[in-house]
Amino acid sequence: MYLLIGVGYILLYNTYMKDFDYLGEGEVYLDSACQSLRPRPVIEALNKYYTEHNSCGERVKYEWGKITDEKVESTREKVLKFLKLSPRKYNTSFTLNTTYGINLILSQIKTREFKKIMTSEIEHNSPFLSSIAFSARTELPREVMKRNDDGSINVSDYDFNKAVVVVNCAANFDGRKLLNIKELVKAVHKAGGIIIIDAAQAMAHSADIVRGVEADAICFSAHKMYAPSLGVIVWNNDLVDKLNVGFIGGGMVDDVEKDKYLLSAENKEHRYTRFEAGLQAWGEIVGFGAAIDWLEKLPKSGWKNLEDNASELYDFLASSDKVHLINTEPNPTMSFYVKGLDSHLLGEALSREGIMARTGYFCVHYYLSHILGLPPLIRFSLSLANTKEDIEKIKKTLQKILY
Repeated sequence: MYLLIGVGYILLYNTYMKDFDYLGEGEVYLDSACQSLRPRPVIEALNKYYTEHNSCGERVKYEWGKITDEKVESTREKVLKFLKLSPRKYNTSFTLNTTYGINLILSQIKTREFKKIMTSEIEHNSPFLSSIAFSARTELPREVMKRNDDGSINVSDYDFNKAVVVVNCAANFDGRKLLNIKELVKAVHKAGGIIIIDAAQAMAHSADIVRGVEADAICFSAHKMYAPSLGVIVWNNDLVDKLNVGFIGGGMVDDVEKDKYLLSAENKEHRYTRFEAGLQAWGEIVGFGAAIDWLEKLPKSGWKNLEDNASELYDFLASSDKVHLINTEPNPTMSFYVKGLDSHLLGEALSREGIMARTGYFCVHYYLSHILGLPPLIRFSLSLANTKEDIEKIKKTLQKILY
């Protein structure tokens, strides 16, 4: 019986790995923190949109449009279900990417209702730069919070009175998580503030950290979770009361007169249009729905494989006295530098061996360069597409280069 179960897991594993069969022999992709590879079902869903029902969603009455509308609406529902958030309280809107979503919200905030903006030191430039711009534009003070080694924030150290808080729930250089995210959200709301969560690095492999978290908005990028290039804003209905309408266009209105307009979002069934000016990326949204389905159906062996690969690679890197590893524990995303070796040159050397990894500061310049004073790093961000053979190749290649 146990043998049959084991064989079943192997078959399931082999089946889902075939979804990445377009990778060339010897190619190892390690840049999923930027954008993940797309499995076959996602590519097929995108192609099917363009070849079978290419149409403008929410605008047409012909049959192709009806198919598109059904699939887009289904994706909105899947997002909320994936995050375990109530459709009575939350909406799903689509944008370009995480950066766009955060900026879109901040650019429309009624600043008279708030006293400051707060972010943290380990942020990607998406929230970090947008918080600088917000402070400069509104002349509200800006505060940068410290993060502990485990990613948490000492909530009692800060005053969140009427604050706009923008923080990540998982870092893009070592995967550390905002472990006390619910405590932070509760403290911000109790103090009359709002909180926007950057979940870009959590949604693919660490979604549990943000599931059921009732932030005012959760922004992330579908292209980091095995979907086409797309941004997503999941937002609480009450958020719009704190915003002005400052970015508007087609798709957001039901009627327009000479000097006024009627927002579609006034209809509770179309609230999502509040952040969707202009024509949307309908095919990408359909593909995103397929990506969520793929993740939900993934066998446990797939997740176990990712966990094992991350642990094995972490142990290998941590065992070398030449490698300075930023991570303090295994994570699919890990960053390091090699003493005496330029990370960019190392990245080029790995590339010649078919190993694709990111080098630099990964848009976290303030923390990695100015706080920690580190040289440019190299980042390995594993995904569900990586195999045990990939890990062996990485280890052998690094051993050859380093020793």
